[in-house]
Amino acid sequence: MDQQVKKIYDLVRSKKIRSFRTDTVLNVAADFKARNLTPIERVTERFEKLLAAETPVILDGEKIVFLRTIRALPPLFEEDEWNVIKNAHYIHEMGHVCNISPGYEDILKSGLTAVLEKAQSGLTGAAQTEQALFYKSVIRSIRAILNLTQRYRDEAIKLGRQDIADVLNNVPAGGAKSFREALQMFRILHFSLWYEGEYHNTVGRFDKYMYPYFKADLDGGKLTEEEAYNLLLEFFISFNRDSDLYPGVQQGDNGQSLVLGGTDENGNEVFNKLSEMCLNASRELLLIDPKINVRVSAKTPESVYRLGTELTKAGLGFPQYSNDDIVIPGLIEKGYTPKDAADYVVAACWEFIIPKFGMDIPNIGALSFPKVVDKCVHANLTGCSGFDQFFDHVVSGIKNECSAIADGLKNLWMIPAPYMSIFMDGCLEKGQDISLGAKYNNYGFHGTGVSTAADSLAAIKMYVFDKKLFGAQDLIAALDNDYAGYDEMLNILRYQAPKMGNNDDYVDSLAVKLLEAFADGLEGKRNERGGCFRAGTGSAMYYLWHANELGATADGRKKGEAFGANYAPSLFLKNNGPLSVIKSFIKPALKKVINGGPLTMEFHDTLFRDDESKNKVASLVQYFIRGGGHQLQLNAINRETLLAAQAAPENYSNLIVRIWGWSAYFVELDREYQDHVISRQEFAS
Repeated sequence: MDQQVKKIYDLVRSKKIRSFRTDTVLNVAADFKARNLTPIERVTERFEKLLAAETPVILDGEKIVFLRTIRALPPLFEEDEWNVIKNAHYIHEMGHVCNISPGYEDILKSGLTAVLEKAQSGLTGAAQTEQALFYKSVIRSIRAILNLTQRYRDEAIKLGRQDIADVLNNVPAGGAKSFREALQMFRILHFSLWYEGEYHNTVGRFDKYMYPYFKADLDGGKLTEEEAYNLLLEFFISFNRDSDLYPGVQQGDNGQSLVLGGTDENGNEVFNKLSEMCLNASRELLLIDPKINVRVSAKTPESVYRLGTELTKAGLGFPQYSNDDIVIPGLIEKGYTPKDAADYVVAACWEFIIPKFGMDIPNIGALSFPKVVDKCVHANLTGCSGFDQFFDHVVSGIKNECSAIADGLKNLWMIPAPYMSIFMDGCLEKGQDISLGAKYNNYGFHGTGVSTAADSLAAIKMYVFDKKLFGAQDLIAALDNDYAGYDEMLNILRYQAPKMGNNDDYVDSLAVKLLEAFADGLEGKRNERGGCFRAGTGSAMYYLWHANELGATADGRKKGEAFGANYAPSLFLKNNGPLSVIKSFIKPALKKVINGGPLTMEFHDTLFRDDESKNKVASLVQYFIRGGGHQLQLNAINRETLLAAQAAPENYSNLIVRIWGWSAYFVELDREYQDHVISRQEFAS
């Protein structure tokens, strides 16, 4: 990176950039209540007030501007008002539109003035009050963005930065005409989404929609590759300026997910020079945002996997790989058109969503496989004459749990998002806010602890039914006592029983059936918005939450011990190596559980010490994809370093780890998340 970019990088890395924040606090809820404003009016007026209160900051030498100076978004509702809404509706998470992929491409081409004119035309012909309110809110929101842009332009002129002023004179009002303008415009558009209240705002297929600007500038001699690369570095740095203000379960869980590569609707490879540059930029910066995802297929050359492995080696916990050969057909089977399915991206973590057309909620619920198995152990095990009879109860339990979760998701309500709506297909044409739905309105369920459940079932099959080493009542008593007084049984179940991850069909076949039962349990169900339900193999934070709710399990896991994160082996698997793990986890028909959720594997960082070892890792990823795996996430970690960071966090402020579908600074995590990363399986050379 050049010296000007290095200055900005150092400001962000040292967190000194936060010194530009003001102590401005806006309290608006009481005034909104007194004036009896509608929800969409509240969203819009808060947005206007926040942008008006922003202080334009232009850093020395920077080329891409906009820095958030106000720390927090004030509540839209007084507590009593919000309680009334919550009591009358199902509220997902914080109530805001989140975890979708805006359609940036069209806005980058047209500019906000064109959108403004379209909204004004819609307002003229609005037949309903709701439509008129929507169009008015869009108009007010765009004007608020253009006003802040003008104040930034004025500041640039004041500082003698005519280059910035010239860029802001064109965008975001008009369409971008260069790579720099496109990057600057995206920064403004993305910055503003967080201020409206939306969160987990993804980046989408960056190399697909930005490549035309990049290529035109290089071909026309307007930029050299080095100049384009430095612009890209500064752009990537911009994702980390304000990210500590973005909501999530932990710091770093902010959803700034960027997708590279994959095929287009005609089956052509998208991976290009800009894609490669993005991987290199992320490796050089070593920042947690944007979080890189790479779409691949059986046709993807090994060179792409090698580039990805270089980034894995850096210890960021990405790229995460998604397999077009599995994902696209799986989405088509769920009702997505072939064209839309081919354009899929990943949500904040891994869930598959469609830019511009999807108001899917891909993390609306979660099923705990171990909980279902445990219920059946206590309710049915003693009355079963054979394992198949017992497993039938488990399958019924999964389907019943699917129905119970789905049936509980009624009367969904979301806070309106008029600004977000301009990015989503059909909203401006209909005069309808995106919070009310889109072309796709599907719900996704995580599936937690599949390996713990499969291991438990294998242990029950082997030791209760096949070998008859333990009686059903003895096993239940051991579980109820957290194995106290059952040391021999604990040792056998924990260390000698079959475990998923060793390419053993005795247990792997049970995991296949569990996932099939999960998918079948949701098949044909429709939510109140007309969407389907999608089963998935991700866990999100439920690998801790569900585990904390459950006592001891029949695989030898004791109360309080976590499940594996995502689609991963048990934490106490004695594995036969990474290839055996992959072979176990590609056996299920993964097209059926197409909500997403990666096989997650940890490698000791010494495994990347030479080219031969790195090439082996790249080949392993390629094997997973060609073998029918759907998603893969590899992490380079060092347990000794992590333990040292726990002991002296002040010395490891920039140490990055992967948590579930996102990466974070290790020392900023709560202890339970740190401990889980330390306890995961670690493959070494």
